[in-house]
Amino acid sequence: MSAEHASARIIAGYARGDTDLAADEVWAVEAHLEACRVCRDRLAAAVATGVPAVASLVDSVWSGLAPELAVTAPVPRRRHRPAWLSGWMTPAMVPWLAMVVGVTLLALLLDRAGSGSGFGLGSGSDGVSLVLLFAPVLPVLGVAASWSRGLDPAYELTASAPRAGLPLVLRRTASVLGVVVPALLVGGWATGVMVAQWLLPCLAFTAATLALGGVVGVTRAAVALAAVWAAVIVAPTLAAGGRTAAALRAGGLPVWGLLLALGIGVVIARRGAYAALGAHR
Repeated sequence: MSAEHASARIIAGYARGDTDLAADEVWAVEAHLEACRVCRDRLAAAVATGVPAVASLVDSVWSGLAPELAVTAPVPRRRHRPAWLSGWMTPAMVPWLAMVVGVTLLALLLDRAGSGSGFGLGSGSDGVSLVLLFAPVLPVLGVAASWSRGLDPAYELTASAPRAGLPLVLRRTASVLGVVVPALLVGGWATGVMVAQWLLPCLAFTAATLALGGVVGVTRAAVALAAVWAAVIVAPTLAAGGRTAAALRAGGLPVWGLLLALGIGVVIARRGAYAALGAHR
């Protein structure tokens, strides 16, 4: 492909469905066709001249659909959704993100209400803040919703689109963090928790979800990690009367930083795995 348009060879080969086109050439021309009307017109002309059977099939299908479409009642116009927003989140994410923010606010309220009883860092005791306790798994819930096969009715189209893959995964993950992190920032400030103390576990768990998601699917990875965190950290901490677990103390920050770097490295190394339908399980 040139800097502006696809070459005649690639356009003709794509129109014929040639198998000798490299996978990256197919991906590149499909991504280019989304934004280039000139190349779409060239492709239509190539199909009409080079693959007349396909052009004839399209014409026959359209001739059968045109009379039915003419008598079909028009669909009421829906409020326009910005095109850029579709690349960052799905409608299914909105209630889940609202729930995550609600859980954060509820944890903050419980922290403030329990400050007089010694449960919570804001009281100055050895108790653990609920905001700190739930911070690592809150973004995981939003990431799981953004890639849930059951919640996104267009997941097949999403996974097969030419721009799918790691860039789309990162955009949707960034949209989740863009909502969750400010809420946690407010909660951490109100309870006196150091920013790094909740931010590093939050980012490390998110990176681990994406890294494991390249193997078993993002949704399954999110559910598994959330369950492990609940069983290993949340339940024992609550059972111990709210004493801060070792994993949540400031001394554990280097370990969380190492886990974050490891998760990012795995995601980059396996970036091709996110273009498969399995990443949406």
